[in-house]
Amino acid sequence: MLIKRWMLSTVPAAAITVGIGLFMVGMIHTEFTPQDKAESLMLEINPVPIDIPAPREREKPQEVKRVETPPPPPRIEQAQAEQPQEDLTELGGAVPDFVMPKIDQEAFVITVSDRDAVPAVRIAPIMPPRAEKSGHCNVRFNVSAEGAPYDVQATYCTQSLFERATIKSVARWKFAPKIVNGRAVAMTGVENKVSYRLSDERGNLIPE
Repeated sequence: MLIKRWMLSTVPAAAITVGIGLFMVGMIHTEFTPQDKAESLMLEINPVPIDIPAPREREKPQEVKRVETPPPPPRIEQAQAEQPQEDLTELGGAVPDFVMPKIDQEAFVITVSDRDAVPAVRIAPIMPPRAEKSGHCNVRFNVSAEGAPYDVQATYCTQSLFERATIKSVARWKFAPKIVNGRAVAMTGVENKVSYRLSDERGNLIPE
């Protein structure tokens, strides 16, 4: 059985091998025809410069015709006002003498009435982006003699997210300082209320 299989596989293989060999022998014995030689490409590295002809001279423009200036328009005579012939009238009566009041510089004192700190510049706080409704914060702070708030504290806020924005805004306010006996002094315990108003898409106010 094995010999039969070996014979069946060997005979076709030998036939294929012999056929390939005969095909190669036939190709070797064919006449060789050389291919046409490809044309060589030549480039000039230093080409000879080409003389460019000079441009022709432009034709001279035609002489511009002299244009005569038209005469000026006629002047219209204007009526001249006559000088007044009447004399100036004099005011009756003499000008009263004005006596300058004497001011004693040593006794002259400017006094400023006492007052509490007055807001001069208020910077509006920034609405927190997480706010969903309106609200307010009550703050307490002190005002220095220069009119600057310090020790700003939020005593009550409807929402905790308003506290930081309120303190940051009030710290940037400016005040006219408190005046006592004509001098600027610090003022403590100033209270104020900062409101936040939030509207919906239709512009209606959203209540606290």
